[in-house]
Amino acid sequence: MKFSRFLRNGLATLLLVAPLSQAADAVLRIGDQNYYNVRASLEASGALEGAPYQVEWKHFQSAAPLAEGLDAGALDLGFLGDSGFIFLAAKGAPVKLIGISRQNPDTIALLVPKDSPAKSIEDLKGKKVAYWPGAWSQQLTLRALQKAGLPGDYVEFVKLMPIDAAAALPRGSIDAFPVWEPYISQQILFSGARPLLTSKGLMPGLSSIAANAASIEPKRAAIADFLGRLKQARAWVETHKSEYAELWAKKANLDPEVSRHWIGQADMTVGPVDDQAARDYQETADFLRETGALPKAFKVDTVIDSSFARTLQP
Repeated sequence: MKFSRFLRNGLATLLLVAPLSQAADAVLRIGDQNYYNVRASLEASGALEGAPYQVEWKHFQSAAPLAEGLDAGALDLGFLGDSGFIFLAAKGAPVKLIGISRQNPDTIALLVPKDSPAKSIEDLKGKKVAYWPGAWSQQLTLRALQKAGLPGDYVEFVKLMPIDAAAALPRGSIDAFPVWEPYISQQILFSGARPLLTSKGLMPGLSSIAANAASIEPKRAAIADFLGRLKQARAWVETHKSEYAELWAKKANLDPEVSRHWIGQADMTVGPVDDQAARDYQETADFLRETGALPKAFKVDTVIDSSFARTLQP
């Protein structure tokens, strides 16, 4: 990879934030999902080369089991959506929001089968819509219903993990599938599904870089270094989309066409929990409470840790 000089320049500033000697012999346990492809981007870019700590990767299909790992202390860091993080933090889990990821809002969408007559959310009255509690799928559908002035029980929610919903949609067992990538590209390319709507204009669709609170101080240097390397990896992906899509397809056992379709428009970046992000998270928490999805009000600022902001600055 032609990345070593770019990486050296980018990581030089990290030495001011967290001396790497403090990270020696540390082990970071990191929860990843296909949507974030954190491991793939770091390995493809070479951004982890020379890291003075070990990384133990744990892969998850969705946010729910990843959240359990953070809650139980089995993970130091985890990547999950804003609503998934809010549900986790609101129940008192020992977690902190230390950074965010932004991406193209079209990479979160509500899909319908190719032969569906539905043209808008209004056409799904009484229809079966997949969801998973605390995931983007629940938030996206509820926000679309609210915007259309429709009640939350306008559709029939069917509790399904994404991999099960992906099989159910083409079979006709459900009528709509709110989900994220790579499921969107898979459904569009292989079953002819189409987006009825996306998160654009409906929800922030922010992604959370979450840390188990007990891991922050003993592993601060390693975490700061890792975040800097992740930032560099994301920048590398944006300038090597075709190359990365091919590499990622092989690593994730995806059809290359799916990978190219998704990575070509993903536009993922990482950054600090700035004022706008904090407002977006609070607005999401308030929305989830108003709709009854969240049992009680929650103040997001109580779980924001801005101590890694310098590392993640643009």
